[in-house]
Amino acid sequence: MEIFTQVDTWIALLTLTFLEIVLGIDNIIFISITTGKLPKEQQKKATNIGLLLAMVFRVILLLGVSYLIAMKDSIIDIETSWLTTHISGQSIILIIGGLFLLYKSTSEIHHKVEGITEEESTAKKVTTTLSKAIVQIVLIDIVFSFDSVLTAVGMTNGTEGALVIMITAVVVSMLIMMLFANPVGKFVNAHPTIQMLALSFLILIGFMLITEGAHLAQTEFFHQHIGAIPKGYLYFAITFSLGVEALNMKIRKKKS
Repeated sequence: MEIFTQVDTWIALLTLTFLEIVLGIDNIIFISITTGKLPKEQQKKATNIGLLLAMVFRVILLLGVSYLIAMKDSIIDIETSWLTTHISGQSIILIIGGLFLLYKSTSEIHHKVEGITEEESTAKKVTTTLSKAIVQIVLIDIVFSFDSVLTAVGMTNGTEGALVIMITAVVVSMLIMMLFANPVGKFVNAHPTIQMLALSFLILIGFMLITEGAHLAQTEFFHQHIGAIPKGYLYFAITFSLGVEALNMKIRKKKS
């Protein structure tokens, strides 16, 4: 195609692919924790299905991007002395997704802090079927896909062949993530401290989605406007925490 003969197209494609991979890390963490409850022979299958579904959802949303942008229109308006908000379809999806992440993460942390015996853990794996895990992955895929597509649309706005570039970036990034998702999942599930960090990250991401949804709804609480949390701050915190934990793991390995 002619657009791929232009330098600007390749710059936009590489930048967007990298961004999609970064945004997809959240998805991989959630999928790793969810599939960690399944028998080992089903974990790889569930991970691949989850990422394939994420790719399908993102392509569908990109094809319906005009409808997605139209979801900015207010559905419910609330104006009181202490709360003002204009709730749209976009804000509802992000807030519900954030609440789901908070619930899932805190419940998992609760089980780990309380302590589960080997028998209880085995029983828990039996009750967590492949279909249940996939349903949970699908629900969070919708939220992450929604956020990713909005970012992609904003980045390629006004670029020639933007839809083709976005779909290509999504497909390439998902194929790359499928190569590394299973090793990452095994590493997370094999190290309890990394798993706890991952769950903590999901709590941060849940709060970020809620505040972003409130920001899109132009929410004011006691006349204070709620702004979106810059993703750069969040990913810096995650990277810094992982760096510290990597040093701790190295120290523990030397002592043992």
